[in-house]
Amino acid sequence: MSSLLHESQLTHESAVVWLEDPHRLDYVRQALDKTSRRGGKPRYARDGRMVGYSELDQEAEANPDSGLFQRRTFFLLPHDRPNDPQGPYNEGAPGEAVDPRTVEPRCVGEKTPRSQGESSREAVG
Repeated sequence: MSSLLHESQLTHESAVVWLEDPHRLDYVRQALDKTSRRGGKPRYARDGRMVGYSELDQEAEANPDSGLFQRRTFFLLPHDRPNDPQGPYNEGAPGEAVDPRTVEPRCVGEKTPRSQGESSREAVG
């Protein structure tokens, strides 16, 4: 599933749980992952690290074919700016990246000057 999300896909979110302080991160990647439960920390099978996830309300229904729920996970890959400040995203950010300070339940989040690396460029220049 695409990591570029729409709020219509998040209607049953009840909470966003951060595993790391979102105020210390310029951006996080977000994706919908299939999980067997509405809540609790989901399994993580990507490179990098999970920094947060969403939990669903009791009205959320599992997919009738798979029996799985779709929940957001927030993560960073090894070459992302918080891990590698001089790497490929020292300016800009991946398409699925948002400023974690703008993320709320049922809200996709936004790109900001901070998430795009503009604030760090201004601090240097």
